[in-house]
Amino acid sequence: MTITELDVPQTAAAPALPPAPGVHLSSPVTRAVLTIQNGILKATREHLADEGFTELLPPIIGPVTDPGGRGSKQVDIDFYGHRYKLMTSAILYKQASLLAFPKMFYIAPNVRLEPLESSSTSRHLAEFHQIDVEMAGAGRDEITALVEGLVRHAVRRVVEQHGAELALLGRDPEVFAALLAKPFDRMTHQDAVAGLHGIDHRQNPDAEIDWEGEALISRQADRPFFVTQYPKGSRGFYDREDLDSPGTLRNFDLLAPEGYGEVCSGSEREFDYARLVTRIRESGENPAKYAWYLDMAREGIPASAGFGIGIQRLTRYICGLDKVWQATAYPKLPGVVSP
Repeated sequence: MTITELDVPQTAAAPALPPAPGVHLSSPVTRAVLTIQNGILKATREHLADEGFTELLPPIIGPVTDPGGRGSKQVDIDFYGHRYKLMTSAILYKQASLLAFPKMFYIAPNVRLEPLESSSTSRHLAEFHQIDVEMAGAGRDEITALVEGLVRHAVRRVVEQHGAELALLGRDPEVFAALLAKPFDRMTHQDAVAGLHGIDHRQNPDAEIDWEGEALISRQADRPFFVTQYPKGSRGFYDREDLDSPGTLRNFDLLAPEGYGEVCSGSEREFDYARLVTRIRESGENPAKYAWYLDMAREGIPASAGFGIGIQRLTRYICGLDKVWQATAYPKLPGVVSP
């Protein structure tokens, strides 16, 4: 179906909660957003295939999953008498998959029961998808270069091929001029915290940048940028500690400008068996829960780096949407019962 200006709203502004499914799915705004999202996914597969990556089908359930953070909870299911989890992220499986393919990716569904207060942030869904990438032998500089190239390629394809949908959404392609022409900047977590303290925002220096802080610093940017070197303890045990800077991690977030905040997280991965056991214990978890993963690590899994890009969050930024639920056909907001 071709979308014309005759049947389109003049703005992509959205109410706080999704409308009924029939209203949402038949909206010209939803059709335009999902058409652009389809373009983002096509561009993603195109770029990663050109870089030599193999797409695998992601796991949906497993005995353990990413322990998560920021108060989100996991979903348990009964797997023939065993307690299994729905995937909150596929990081552990990505590391394992490197034994078959040194460059791989998933387009992976994830379920996280986010805290109720996150339903009003405009950026959280309980069910979402990620572009999940892992690369054997890569360091942080190499993997952030891949993220940058991938995001730039996807945006370029959207600008080239989806001008009508962007126009319908009121999104001026000129907002991407700096993204397409200039390298993405980098700042350390320590510098980001100092900047936030400089504008009287009370950011905890030992924690991830909070949602309000991400919005504050990303409003000052004209293109996406990386925040690196988060403090140990603020992320999962799989983010590798910087041995030259103990207490910090060889990881990063990519923040989108205009106040959109984090759209991607990644890191060099811990792969050493003894250090993994230590980190799991430091995080307050029982290593026995991760037996299959630790058995593989004991036998040897490759050093690697990887990342996960939130597809709905990236779509929200590219489309200039008010709410992240606008970027999915079947929105699941934290605490909101929906089909």
